[in-house]
This record gives sequence, structure tokens and C-alpha cells, in this order.
Amino acid sequence: MTIPKLHYISEGNTPEEQLENIQNACTSGVELVQLCLKQTSEKTILKIAKAARDITAHFQTRLIINTHYKVAKTVKADGVHLERSDTSATIARIHLYTWQMIGGTANSLQDCETLLAEEVDYINLGPFRSVKKENAPTLGIHGYSAIMEALNTATPIIGFGGIKTEDVKSILATGISGIGVSEEITKSFDCIKTFNQLLSASSTDELRHTFE
Repeated sequence: MTIPKLHYISEGNTPEEQLENIQNACTSGVELVQLCLKQTSEKTILKIAKAARDITAHFQTRLIINTHYKVAKTVKADGVHLERSDTSATIARIHLYTWQMIGGTANSLQDCETLLAEEVDYINLGPFRSVKKENAPTLGIHGYSAIMEALNTATPIIGFGGIKTEDVKSILATGISGIGVSEEITKSFDCIKTFNQLLSASSTDELRHTFE
């Protein structure tokens, strides 16, 4: 199972805004969307997830549902992402289709080791720098380097938390294999192309040959 290198962690003040942002991210070439809805009823999340699945399917973009693994199964999303306070990956996997992937959030080496023992498909490690949504300690380059050196795993580790385009090169140098980005992409969807180029990820533009 190949995990895309650039993940758009969705945001928006309303369900409509979330879906508009997801559409814009898909149009701009993002390969994976993580639908992240906080403090919303499961009924509303199911409705938005169905609409998000329609959008991502059109663009052949992968869709991951945050926290709600039963919703992920219902809408046949590509998988679920579990926060540190959510149920274990072992329990979630019982409810999912065998082809659906599971990601988990980690803030420490111990978190990573727990998730690896539960055989997650990828780990979101962060936050890289301080962001409003995250209460966990920031890791920065030194934190990433120390954890990656100790881990020595083939499971993809995705950095997240306030990451900007200028951070990508130094983050990848630690052994991190990809990044999850929210605010920076929402501010300008054009930066997806830059992130993709920096990550050497495939984007629609890179597949086109231009002859001058």
C-alpha cells in the first residue's frame, strides 16, 4: 500500500467551507485528503463524508476520515485516521474493510511504538511547530531526528503541524517520508504544486510534457 507524501488536513468554519476547500485541494493536485471535523455530530459527519467522497472519487484522490471509523466504512473512504484519544487501531480494524488503511497520531517515540505494535499503515508525527489546534509539545527538527533515528521503521511517518514549504527539505532529511498540511494549503491552494515538487510527489502538472 503506497501512502501519498502530501496530505491535506481539511479545515473550514462550516461544512460547506470544508467541502469547498476539499474541492480546491483536489483541483490543485493533492493526492490525499484527511477529513477533519471536530465537535460535530456523527450524523452531520456522515453527510459531509459522503459529499467529500463524491469529490475525491471524481479526482481519484484518497479520502481518510478522522476518528469516525464507522463513517469511513459506510462511505467506503480509503481509511481512517485515529487521534491519540481515539479508539485503538486494533479495534478499528475489526470494523473496517480489509483494504482500508489506518493512520494514527503520535507525539513521542512511545506513541510511535504503540501505533507500530498495532500495525497502522502510517503515522502522523507532530506537531512540528506550535499550532492552535494542538496541545501537545512541539517536536521541531531535533525531535523528528531523535525519534526517526530511534524508530528505524519502514512504516511511513508523516510530519504535521504548522509546516511551510521552506521546512520540507530539512524535515525530509530526518527520515520523515511525507507531510500533512492544513492552514498553509487553505491560505493558498497554489502551494500544493510547490509542496508536491519539494516532496518529489507526482502531480498532474508533472505528468504533462510541454514543448516550446
